[in-house]
Amino acid sequence: MNKEKSKLYRKVNTKAFNVHHDFGGDFKNSRNVKRDTLEQTKGSMFGKKERGLDYTPLYRFLLSKVGEKWDYVYSEAKSRLDKTEPIFHMVALNEDDKEDYFRTGESTYFS
Repeated sequence: MNKEKSKLYRKVNTKAFNVHHDFGGDFKNSRNVKRDTLEQTKGSMFGKKERGLDYTPLYRFLLSKVGEKWDYVYSEAKSRLDKTEPIFHMVALNEDDKEDYFRTGESTYFS
């Protein structure tokens, strides 16, 4: 039996009452601005901000793998994510970038 592992992110319910995810201001403020090239004029209405993804399962996964080989942990996390950028929100590449606490939201901290 080949069982697929679960994703390390989840969608947040963005349609629920009183849930705000910093909407507006991306495309509406730039669509009528005079541009130089055709590529700048025909820009996408979507894609500047990504809303609705929660990476809490990733952060719990990384905390559970502290002390294990980084190559194994990174390859497993990479295979279960849509992109690799959120891994490095929590993991410091250099010793100088290391911090004691990592804040993911308004009141969510990881040590």
